[in-house]
Amino acid sequence: MTRTLDIVSARLSDVELAINFSDAHPPLTVEQARVEADRCFFCYDAPCIEACPTGIDIPKFIKAIATRNLKGSAKTILESNILGGSCARVCPTEILCEQKCVHNTREEGQPIRIGALQRHATDWQMEHGGQPFTRAPTTGRRIAIIGAGPAGLACAHRLAMQGHNVLLLDAHSQPGGLNEYGVAAYKLADDFAQREIDFLLAIGGITFEGNRKLGENLSLSDLRRDYDAIFLGMGLSGVRAMGIEGEELEGVQDAVAFIETLRSQEKKCVPVGRRVVVIGGGNTAVDAAVQARRLGADEVTLVYRRGHEQMSATPVEREWAQTNGVTIRFWSSPVRMVLEDGALGGVEFSRGTATTNGRVIYDPADTFIVHADMVLKAVGQTFIPDPISGESILVENGRIVVDDTYRTTMEGIYAGGDCTVGEDLTVAAVRDGRNAAEAIHKALSISSVQA
Repeated sequence: MTRTLDIVSARLSDVELAINFSDAHPPLTVEQARVEADRCFFCYDAPCIEACPTGIDIPKFIKAIATRNLKGSAKTILESNILGGSCARVCPTEILCEQKCVHNTREEGQPIRIGALQRHATDWQMEHGGQPFTRAPTTGRRIAIIGAGPAGLACAHRLAMQGHNVLLLDAHSQPGGLNEYGVAAYKLADDFAQREIDFLLAIGGITFEGNRKLGENLSLSDLRRDYDAIFLGMGLSGVRAMGIEGEELEGVQDAVAFIETLRSQEKKCVPVGRRVVVIGGGNTAVDAAVQARRLGADEVTLVYRRGHEQMSATPVEREWAQTNGVTIRFWSSPVRMVLEDGALGGVEFSRGTATTNGRVIYDPADTFIVHADMVLKAVGQTFIPDPISGESILVENGRIVVDDTYRTTMEGIYAGGDCTVGEDLTVAAVRDGRNAAEAIHKALSISSVQA
């Protein structure tokens, strides 16, 4: 008789779940924001600006906070990054702008809390000022955007602001992409992702259609016929397989799907194991592990095949996992899923040793088992090119190839975000969408003059 897996929902009460999935990092108070802003040196040629993928004028927006001008602060942020509110919450600022802050070289070694200050200003704008930009007179031009994640949303807003009409299409029923479906719930609490989208769409000129998937009920050739330009911002919809024995067992699932379920349902309805193993070393792995713990799992173990220096999750994320009761084990590669009484019982790992040339050697004779009734795979996401196969769009090394103006190899089609080569960060996707919109606007303006 096959053993029943201990994967159930509602391990915790509604009150406990509400606390566990509330805002992980509460906002600064007005006084805290002013004190923090006053610490800034307002550097000329500030290194923090160079470290921001969207190039926000950080000293300028912080100085505006220090002088009690939150409207001006927010506009400085949003004119560079219309998704500045979510980026303030999810950006790894510790390896971007805050890492470059000159305060790091001073005795106290504490950078300005740039992310928290950015949130302070953008939250004020959303609550008190509304959409700070006005739409230009309509141009009559129509642009289709496939993918309503950060890249697509940023592209849509900038094009709409320039007077173009935009159709935003996505495979999901709601816009938001990664922010809505792929980020830990406690990072974008209180339905912030959708509130920010409502704020963005208030510019006007943007129509959203959900449940539209390229290659199924959406045709690239039809869009090319009916629209003046197309932007592809589909992100990474594929998930890498580990290719090990037992990967198809009940209780083994993709961490991406687990997080999407968490973001799409009431927390009390999401099943979780009593003993959970998460395989991977990125932010998705950390988000899955911490959320499993906060759903009520007794034990959560995150296992990574290399050392902490090689993890794509930042030290801050790693520390966050550990302070939330997640055990992290390094230098361990999965060998197989373990069966116990006909059901998933755990994962067998092979221990690895780092060599002097940076490689890792795993000893097949030196293995150990981490017991689990639930395994979450977070070993990377991939771009699925099938919907554009057969088109004249070049794909190399698993990503769409674009030039420095975000043009693909197919005329009139642009791309950006995670489906192209880049940093795979929300803020980088916003930059790509914004810059592609500027390139599209320029190309359409030139064609109008020539006509």
